[in-house]
Amino acid sequence: MSKRDYYDLLGVSRGASADEMKKAFRQKAKVLHPDRNRDNPDAEAQFKEVNEAYDILKDPQKRAAYDQFGHAAVDGSNGGFGQRGGGGSSDFSSAFADVFDDLFGQFGGRQRGGQGGQVRGADLRYNLAISLEDAYKGKQSTIRVPTAVTCDSCSGSGAEAGAQPETCSTCAGHGKVRAQQGFFTIERSCPTCGGRGQVITNPCNACNGAGRKREERTLNVQIPKGVEDGNRIRLAGEGEAGMMGGPPGDLYIFIDINPHSIFRREGPDLFCRIPVPMDLAALGGHIEAPTIDGGRARVAIPAGAQSGKQFRLRGKGMPVLRQNREGDLYIEVGVETPTNLTKRQKELLEEFRTIGETTANSPESDGFFSQVKEFWGRMTS
Repeated sequence: MSKRDYYDLLGVSRGASADEMKKAFRQKAKVLHPDRNRDNPDAEAQFKEVNEAYDILKDPQKRAAYDQFGHAAVDGSNGGFGQRGGGGSSDFSSAFADVFDDLFGQFGGRQRGGQGGQVRGADLRYNLAISLEDAYKGKQSTIRVPTAVTCDSCSGSGAEAGAQPETCSTCAGHGKVRAQQGFFTIERSCPTCGGRGQVITNPCNACNGAGRKREERTLNVQIPKGVEDGNRIRLAGEGEAGMMGGPPGDLYIFIDINPHSIFRREGPDLFCRIPVPMDLAALGGHIEAPTIDGGRARVAIPAGAQSGKQFRLRGKGMPVLRQNREGDLYIEVGVETPTNLTKRQKELLEEFRTIGETTANSPESDGFFSQVKEFWGRMTS
């Protein structure tokens, strides 16, 4: 019985990229896996066919030979690469080792390490609250971070001074052991050494063989001008120390800017609402507005200014992170209605209402209630 075309088995075209073939193989493997098709006696053979096809096509040299000569180029009986020849492997599980984790997840939640059982240290997160003024000026902040540091007594080896970790006898130093499940082989972390490949028979007394210990570190952090709420600063190598001499992780500092009593921030722009007395808003005048640098800005209020009126002060906002420019400051007028009036003030306002209430004095109010009357008229007709 002739073999099916490898591209047809994977369901891809001959010009498919490596990523396209890998994706197609994953999908086929999920559908045809024997553990999911126990009622189908052909599932194992079909799965092996798909695996064989991917094993050939994922290798550039084998793929080129297959494209030119077909199955004859890869058939072990004809001197090709072959599943039984020197370049192949009868253990078909190796053909999909690079996608095994994607299909079924990491076995037992194992953690990948480096050579000699080295494991990279964990990354750390630190939330740093600063004021809006600090974000405007930038500052150097001192923080204290509880973390795991390399043990001084054993220099991170985990073994007592003069002793050395020994090669694990269970996994022969590989950090992994293989177990047969059905017709294929599964690799998992060695239960004896935890995937390190080494065991410590004479552990360090200072760290109990962990190679690291808990300690609070003091670090200086430079906060740049213009940082925003939620920005993060990465300090490479300032995370937890690695295990068995592995590299340290990183420290990520997340910025949290405290609310300000005067200013509201939107990106690089600032907003400040200033209450203005009714007489000043009606007659016009000047007010002094605060700026984020501690200065003052004189703002002219035109006669008849209404609540919500904004005045823009260019370049008086926040600096833009890593750019040589600043945002703007918007002053918003809030016309304040007077309270606790004296008898004379009430008399004057009554007089104003009697002689001064015209459409010209309250154009916005007059326009609004004109629309309301039209609305009521439509609803009752």
